[in-house]
Amino acid sequence: MVLTNADDGQSVTVDVGDDTEVRLTAYRERGLTYTWAIPQSSDSAVLRRTSRGTTPAGGSTATFHVQRSGTATITAHRHCHPDRDRVCPLVVAPWKATVSAK
Repeated sequence: MVLTNADDGQSVTVDVGDDTEVRLTAYRERGLTYTWAIPQSSDSAVLRRTSRGTTPAGGSTATFHVQRSGTATITAHRHCHPDRDRVCPLVVAPWKATVSAK
């Protein structure tokens, strides 16, 4: 299972023993660069993070191994980095997906 920026707010079901990968892509618009923090699991007993990383452009990735049955939420936050003559909005945008393991 691969989750991306477009899967924000989604709920998915996976099998115990599977891996779930999160790939969040940074983007740039109007002199602002939006980057991602590394995704986290709300319950490492259900979803244990086995790898993580960032890209030079500001994207982030993480792989979670489904340890046991249950429900956990994967979250990450998008941050703004302005060019010298720009100002970021005062908002930190969250990303979230709910994973139910059976």
